[in-house]
Amino acid sequence: MKSLFDASAHSEIVSRIENLTSTSTPSWGKMSVGQMCTHCQMPLEVALQKRTLSGKKPGFMKRLVFKLYKPVMYNEKPWSKNLPTVRDFVVREDKEVETEKVKLLELITTFHGQKEAKEWPAHPLFGKFTHEQWGKMQYKHLDHHLNQFGV
Repeated sequence: MKSLFDASAHSEIVSRIENLTSTSTPSWGKMSVGQMCTHCQMPLEVALQKRTLSGKKPGFMKRLVFKLYKPVMYNEKPWSKNLPTVRDFVVREDKEVETEKVKLLELITTFHGQKEAKEWPAHPLFGKFTHEQWGKMQYKHLDHHLNQFGV
């Protein structure tokens, strides 16, 4: 799996986002392109400690499920279409595409700039990720949604 910390993967993702337009339509799912750009900002904000998730910590059973599901977040296998998302990452209101693209690109560049960072916060649902896992997970999430919009 590619990592958003790699220069080539970073450039690829940036180029793909730049190819999004207000007329881009999803092959699956309900989000508009503006909503998707906003949604994709949120996991980056969590990693960069600019966003916290609401609600209480998951209980024992949810932690067990998250532990089993955790490798799917960064392994080589693409995510399935129409996966459920964390409630805090659902975007219901319309969003202006160009504004949200700029915000997303800034966050991606900030995250990529942390390629030498050794310390990372624990994920609020999945717990500790390594540096490598954070980079792969962020790439995989962006790739999933850019594929959704055909770029």
